Amino acid sequence: MKKIKIGILTVSDRASQGIYEDISGLEIRKVVDNYTNDSCDFAYLIVPDEEELILEKLIHLSDIEKCSLIFTTGGTGPALRDVTPEATEKGCQKMLPGFGELMRAASLAYVPTAILSRQTAGIRNQTLIVNLPGKPSAIETCLKAIFPAIPYCIDLLEGPFMICNPEKIQIFRPKK
Repeated sequence: MKKIKIGILTVSDRASQGIYEDISGLEIRKVVDNYTNDSCDFAYLIVPDEEELILEKLIHLSDIEKCSLIFTTGGTGPALRDVTPEATEKGCQKMLPGFGELMRAASLAYVPTAILSRQTAGIRNQTLIVNLPGKPSAIETCLKAIFPAIPYCIDLLEGPFMICNPEKIQIFRPKK
């Protein structure tokens, strides 16, 4: 069985300069490892908040690295330098706004500022790209909400069959 390759793209000026450690990207990996029974291969990159650079790395992870799934973290707020959703939209052929809607709804249970988040998701060729927030606790909240739909989405894109741990997360696949 083919392993699933997952890209993690951290978008942060300070983390890309080494001013602080990227704990958001590590949190994504920790949660995904917890949810899956697969041995996942990870491709991991950190870039500053520069739209063209984010787009370039999304294309690289999708088209060259052949990731079936890419998570971005950071750059989804309303600040002037937050441009991850714009780069994601430029790189995708189809957008999946339901991912962002569900992440905001889940986050609203914790903070009223969740409405300021601009997370989204989309499809580039056979790759699902999901924008996550930059705060580790928000990453876990968002992944818990959206992860049940991710394996089936990857199935629809003809990607590798993702096996998840039913004791950790209940995914949904229609019965055949």
